[in-house]
Amino acid sequence: MRDILEAVADGSLSPAEAEVRLSGYATTDAGRFDAARETRRGVPEAILAEGKTPDETATLAVAAVETSGRALVTRADTAHAEAVADALPDADIDRDARAKTVVAAAPEFERPDLDATVAIATGGTSDAEAAGEAAAVLREMGAAVERIEDVGVAHLGRVLDNLDTLREADVVVVAAGREGALPTVVAGLVDTPVIGLPVSTGYGHGGDGEAAVLGMLQSCTVLSAVNVDAGYIAGAQAGLIARAVADARGDDA
Repeated sequence: MRDILEAVADGSLSPAEAEVRLSGYATTDAGRFDAARETRRGVPEAILAEGKTPDETATLAVAAVETSGRALVTRADTAHAEAVADALPDADIDRDARAKTVVAAAPEFERPDLDATVAIATGGTSDAEAAGEAAAVLREMGAAVERIEDVGVAHLGRVLDNLDTLREADVVVVAAGREGALPTVVAGLVDTPVIGLPVSTGYGHGGDGEAAVLGMLQSCTVLSAVNVDAGYIAGAQAGLIARAVADARGDDA
């Protein structure tokens, strides 16, 4: 502890970085940022912009970059994204407007690089937002991401045309709305872990994602399912599996 205090005193360590080393999180006016999550859990902490003001989101993003080298922001609209970019003028900004994600990284930040590939398949174009959120998490965890778009079961041939890519992946995330059938179909065709990502697309009874998540939970093939629109969770879970695969490959080398 004395070394940390002396580093703060001589200016080589910021108070925020010192707090992280001592408690595992950084305290800001907008809340606490869990800077130790990635080392503790293997998953990068995300800043959920939904429900936060642009200024609050930017404040937490600054804390994230200062303490961990990178900020991953989810559910960010244009105002949130602009506030983050304004608050971090020297950071490398990667924004996916469709997925509503923003990644701000310090110039010296180095992302991990896993020897593992995750395929992300969508039933339709309307599922791209949740799928994009999963992809953003996976890229920050270091996995290679292979996107397979618009292969819903209304025309099974679209899935079969991409079967080789699905089978070559180490993990598969399948995002689907409506009745949520696509993950079940894919899981019956591949021998890799499949994570179903139900999406709140559709209309009428069950069109808010309820039918999709229930269909995935009742799947007759082996798959896991996350909550409705939970792209971050699907991506993080797939990333943890991808890391285990990469570690096993490293041990075998």
